[in-house]
Amino acid sequence: MGTTTQALEHNLDLAAIRRQFPILNQQVNDKPLVYFDNAATTQKPLVVIDALKNYYQKDNANIHRGIHTLAERATADFEKTRDTVKEFIGAAHREEIIFTKGTTEGINLVAQTWGRANLQEGDEILVSGMEHHSNMVPWQMIAQEKKAKVRIIPINDAGELLMDEYEKLLNSRTKLVAVVHASNALGSINPVKQIVQQAHRHGAVVLIDGAQSTSHLDIAVSDWNADFFVFSGHKVYGPTGVGVLYGKRELLESMPPYQGGGEMIGEVRYDGFTWNELPYKFEAGTPNIADVIALKAALDFISILGKHNIRTYENTLLQYAYTKLEPLEGIRFIGTAKEKVSILSFVFNDIHHQDLGIILDKEGIAIRTGHHCTQPLMQHYNIPGTIRASFSFYNTKLEIDVFISALEKAIKMLS
Repeated sequence: MGTTTQALEHNLDLAAIRRQFPILNQQVNDKPLVYFDNAATTQKPLVVIDALKNYYQKDNANIHRGIHTLAERATADFEKTRDTVKEFIGAAHREEIIFTKGTTEGINLVAQTWGRANLQEGDEILVSGMEHHSNMVPWQMIAQEKKAKVRIIPINDAGELLMDEYEKLLNSRTKLVAVVHASNALGSINPVKQIVQQAHRHGAVVLIDGAQSTSHLDIAVSDWNADFFVFSGHKVYGPTGVGVLYGKRELLESMPPYQGGGEMIGEVRYDGFTWNELPYKFEAGTPNIADVIALKAALDFISILGKHNIRTYENTLLQYAYTKLEPLEGIRFIGTAKEKVSILSFVFNDIHHQDLGIILDKEGIAIRTGHHCTQPLMQHYNIPGTIRASFSFYNTKLEIDVFISALEKAIKMLS
């Protein structure tokens, strides 16, 4: 294990990588920062920060309609990101890439356009029992409006979907399946290609929430035959406030616009309007230009490191952390799926997760505590929340050792 990890560290050149993330080189509460909250948001490399700075210093202009040099440069860089996203997620057409504020807006866009146009009374929407609120509440809202029904795909105690039960839930009334690719609370990886295949046999459309998977796993929306896929920039080392909705071109063309305003129109008259072609009919108003441009820098950064290298190294961190945590008295792991991204959730007997989080912060360690926007999932486990440590390629085994030492100290204080 040690030799393999050292080889991977050398392959990724961790020292050089960490130098690209200036935020990591700081003291928090007089202790070196240990950042294990990557599932909430990832830190940003210098290339992303520089891309933001460069746009505002050199190219700041509104895009698409301007004919002056700054507008043309900004437009070119903005549209280059669309091409990069297309390749990064394996889409067939650049017109299938819609820029949003993030995963949440992408899901709401589909719910309020495709859902409003296609759902009827008595129809059924399937979501998994491990969904983030962002992939549950929008479907509950549109189901209430349309008098449709949201049904839950159950999970086992390991945090894995019960695929036999999923098959039983599918029927002629199933119109949409909305499932997370990797759970933000558990780390579980769901078999999305199989999920899509089974849903399509019943004529259902499938939306995949890729917020947690896109930075760790290979994404291949065309190969999966997914109908919709969403992710957020800030979870793939890019800026906040930008995300992506992928949709099959024929579906997007059939859907009405989500918002009205500039850019999404073809022609406006006093008595009506026509809307623009894809992808622009879903991008009303001045977009988040700088952050879209910086998203390209983030995706390029990941591509240079290589998803295989990232996942292999993060898996070594996950296994190392598990090995170090397992002997701790009173620990209970929440989510023990065979296939996981680099997320560990756990609780301790008779110790509140928030108390541990506060003490760890005093030691300079950033972890997440609470229900992680998955309250129904916490109810499934009969707990109020968990302690969640989530790892990135810029984390180290030494940081895990510091975390374990601080955790042992905190447990003694609270026991």
